[in-house]
Amino acid sequence: MTADPLVLLPEIDRATARLLEMARDLDDAAIAEPSRLPGWTRGHLLTHVARNADACVNLLTGARTGVDTPMYPDDRRRDADIEAGAGRPVAEQVADLSAAGARLDAAIAAMPPDAWANTVRWRGGHTRPAAYVPWARLCELEIHQVDLDAGYRPADWSDAFVHRLLHDLATDLADGMAPARLHATDLDHELSIGTGPAVTVSGSGHALAAWLSGRSDGADLTVTPEGPLPTVPVWK
Repeated sequence: MTADPLVLLPEIDRATARLLEMARDLDDAAIAEPSRLPGWTRGHLLTHVARNADACVNLLTGARTGVDTPMYPDDRRRDADIEAGAGRPVAEQVADLSAAGARLDAAIAAMPPDAWANTVRWRGGHTRPAAYVPWARLCELEIHQVDLDAGYRPADWSDAFVHRLLHDLATDLADGMAPARLHATDLDHELSIGTGPAVTVSGSGHALAAWLSGRSDGADLTVTPEGPLPTVPVWK
């Protein structure tokens, strides 16, 4: 994750435009078909990404005003909003996603420089600086484009995104996963999950990130010493 959240804005813009184009290429029947996320259609997924933009607006509004503003009122409301929007036709999905993205753009533009250091309350109750919001939004866009099952794959992620994602995953998974050393062969980069004796898991950075984020079974990775891949807890 970059220390300057505004550096990520061009990547967010590109990812948003790509997702909108992918959605426009679907028809209403395809929207109702399953995504790669269990129990969710593509309509559920697109609605979630739109509502996530609004949740990011809530966080930034709280950081800017000093009024504690959670991402969602509660999980029940979050799930109900996704369910309510899932069955909409493509045109409505695209319009909603575009409008939600514009609201997030406006919220980012309204942030005073010093407000990015303010703490915001994430879903689940944990807190992070507001500067984390753009990176979290980029992850939502890039990872859920894979989940849409419309031709975008982890191999399409940029090297820069994969590098940052691997570091985020290594930190987030450290408490729930056996120690492991990660060797990203194409990025000439190594990092560790946890401390203590560890196996080494090797493969492309994209393959490692896909496995750790639950978007791959890791069949294209190797383990040294030879044995099974470590069990990865559910991430996000």
